[in-house]
Amino acid sequence: MNEPVSVAALKQLLEDPRWSEQLAGLPLVVVRLDTEADVRALREEPLRSQLSRLRAVQAGIGASAGGSDLDLDLDGPGEMTRVADGVARAPMAAVSLVELLRMGLWEAGRSTASGLTAESLTYSMLQAGPEFAAWLAERGKVEVPPDPGPAVRAGRSGNSMWVELNRPHRANAVSVSLRDALTEALEVPLLDKTVETIELRGAGASFCSGGDLGEFGSFDDVASAHHTRLVRSPARLLDALAGRVTARIHGACAGAGIELPAFAHRVAASNDANIWLPELGLGLIPGAGGTVSLPRRIGPKRTAWLALTGAHLNATTALEWGLVDEIVDDSPG
Repeated sequence: MNEPVSVAALKQLLEDPRWSEQLAGLPLVVVRLDTEADVRALREEPLRSQLSRLRAVQAGIGASAGGSDLDLDLDGPGEMTRVADGVARAPMAAVSLVELLRMGLWEAGRSTASGLTAESLTYSMLQAGPEFAAWLAERGKVEVPPDPGPAVRAGRSGNSMWVELNRPHRANAVSVSLRDALTEALEVPLLDKTVETIELRGAGASFCSGGDLGEFGSFDDVASAHHTRLVRSPARLLDALAGRVTARIHGACAGAGIELPAFAHRVAASNDANIWLPELGLGLIPGAGGTVSLPRRIGPKRTAWLALTGAHLNATTALEWGLVDEIVDDSPG
């Protein structure tokens, strides 16, 4: 059902006793919302409850789409095609993403730990699924060269501390060694309250290109991977330290390269910052805390749109959306 359906037609379809059979296997439903009355109708029973049981990405298109409670808003046919293409690539991951965002674990007053746990459980489930397996098979075996130096560097001057991702030969992609070293570095200011400010940055031409794809699929089992993800969690520490952290991002900021900085109290982006969420293309969802940190800054609809389309944001748009707080012309040479 990639073509838009009217609210009246959707209501008629869902009232049919065979609706679950008719909609089975359709991971995307686009509803035309031309008037405020259309939006109100979606909130009325029994349509509201029927929609909540529909395992599909639910998008609105039309003049009043922005007022709906659907998963995302589409500006026109071009955006609808982009979303439809993304959902078609990994329908299980796409539906899992929007269902996770609907839980609202990112909302103010909700426990960050609960959000990270739900994200990790969903991510782990998808790691055991056919979409990720297909990506792994297509990628083939990859040899990741050893790091020539420490994966993370850190230092302190007075009451200020800096933490630098230091795998520029891999565009600072998050490997096991980087994740563990970053966790250890961030535990220092968590215990030492005399550290008043923390600067998070990346060495080389990019802040962070996301997870190191060469290491993807190297876990022993998904249950152990889930446990490790929660115990060694830079996202959890950055959230706890958020008020003291300024993240300085530049170049490629993909996946974890924007999900982690988004926890910081302040994000400063260089003019060359290039932001995107690539995980759906791997049959996964954002797994570095992005389903918590990003919707806190830009809302669940824009988060879903970024993940489902894989669209790239420049620094100017990221600033307009509130994903970053300032633009600075200080990208490393």
